Amino acid sequence: MNELSQKHCGEMTACMIALDESETEAMMSQLEPEWQLGDDSKSISCRYDFDNYYQTMAFVNVIAQIAHQQDHHPEINVSYNNCLVTYTTHSAGGLSLKDLICAAKINRALQL
Repeated sequence: MNELSQKHCGEMTACMIALDESETEAMMSQLEPEWQLGDDSKSISCRYDFDNYYQTMAFVNVIAQIAHQQDHHPEINVSYNNCLVTYTTHSAGGLSLKDLICAAKINRALQL
């Protein structure tokens, strides 16, 4: 279990500050390799594939629970058997610790 998945977005004020390139690189190494940094380095995204619509929607509900608990909400694009999750922190003007914490929590939830 990685350090990011143990954090809570409300615990620190650093969550609201955009990460610089070296911070982003260090934090991205704690995520599953499927998470990709956006072309502008201001977002991260991951596509999850499932066998059917029911599994996809069950996963979306897991994301919704994490978003509610962390008070940080991703953009979610849902299709029949896949889901694209994108995080950015608009108030910080880019990628923040909040985004990486939530992504790590999604990874952790899939491992349970």
